[in-house]
Amino acid sequence: MSVTEANEKALRDAMACLLAGRPRHTDGAFTKTNLYQEAGVSRATMNRATEIMAEWDAHVAEHGRRTVGEARRDADLDEVRKKLKDKTAQCADLRNKLHAAATVIAALHHDNQALREHVDSRNGRRLGDLSTHRSERHGSPPD
Repeated sequence: MSVTEANEKALRDAMACLLAGRPRHTDGAFTKTNLYQEAGVSRATMNRATEIMAEWDAHVAEHGRRTVGEARRDADLDEVRKKLKDKTAQCADLRNKLHAAATVIAALHHDNQALREHVDSRNGRRLGDLSTHRSERHGSPPD
């Protein structure tokens, strides 16, 4: 026993709605329950539509049970994850550069202190502060 043309059309329309991600009566998941409910037919009627069931099974086998919206969401999540991974790597690189710069600054500060002490010991007086020297040279107040 086959299905009527009206039921076949209803099942095909329901399948098209589900595949397009525009369900009218269900949550839109790719399930046979949603297919017959979207079509407004019984499960038995749907099961007798063997050609449509074969098409449904082939689509699900090829594309999985994800809806268009779920596939789009998953693609968006993949893109966000990739951007997050890239930004995390960029932050790690900047953190390493900052650490290297801090190390160089500390070494320069240490060298500067050692040079000041050396100059002070040779001259018998304390080396002046650079900000005072700059303000005298340029006529601006010290920082």
